[in-house]
Amino acid sequence: MELMKFFKRVINKIKAYGKLVMFSHTIFSFSFALVSMVLAANGLPKLSILVWILVCFMGARTGANAINRVIDAKIDAKNPRTANRQLPKGEMKAGEVIAFTAICFLFMLFGAYRLNWLCFALSPIALFLLIIYSYCKRFTYFCHLVLGVTCACAPVGAWLAVTGKFEFIPLVMGAANTLWVAGFDIIYGCQDYDFDTENGLHSVPVRFGVKGALFIAKLFHIITLFCLVLIGFLVPEFGPIYYTGVAVIAALFVAEYRMVSPTNLTNVNIASYSVNQLVSLSLLCFGLLDAFI
Repeated sequence: MELMKFFKRVINKIKAYGKLVMFSHTIFSFSFALVSMVLAANGLPKLSILVWILVCFMGARTGANAINRVIDAKIDAKNPRTANRQLPKGEMKAGEVIAFTAICFLFMLFGAYRLNWLCFALSPIALFLLIIYSYCKRFTYFCHLVLGVTCACAPVGAWLAVTGKFEFIPLVMGAANTLWVAGFDIIYGCQDYDFDTENGLHSVPVRFGVKGALFIAKLFHIITLFCLVLIGFLVPEFGPIYYTGVAVIAALFVAEYRMVSPTNLTNVNIASYSVNQLVSLSLLCFGLLDAFI
């Protein structure tokens, strides 16, 4: 009986941390990272490289989301939309989340060390971005782009992990990842326009208004599509299957902007998260399928 209670507590704690770091959102940059890795290796890399790439990715992504919850705890407590998160409600303590974050980041750094010297040398820059993003909305409306650049470390890092050198293709993939994430983060931020304005926080919606913000997000996503098309030209392995995936992504973007407007933000969560999970899955499925066929 005691053993069952112990396992139940462990399972509940795992679920709590999964909720804390929004584990279901892992797919957002995972697709770019995995496609980049496969292209760099011209197939699957050695098992050891694959494992350490996954360690770095999960450590970075999980640690970043955990520390974001700590840094934003006071802001989250004031915002009715986020007041029910675990730290504001007192369901988890900041100390344990900080310790969890440190473990995640140590895994990331060790994984980078095991990959190659360039990944390890650049890992402090990635670590800086993973932490500084959470502070950006306190002083700049470029916070969305900082988030995008942070996420773009995934495809660029995966390429470096395999090849150990910079090339043009992963930089284009990084640009696509940056603008895609920044675009849907702007859409997501529109729902906090009033709260952010009243509390002196910075965002594209606060700076340009909801209408201007949606226009900028749309522009970012149009450029994202151009980057994806350019990747198709640069990668010999890509052909009709990949471009079909790009067409699906374009259709999803159209659907996304039909769901929201300056006067109707009811479907912001669906437009910014649910639809873009499908965008990520489309890139992953069509990109990998074309790369392996």
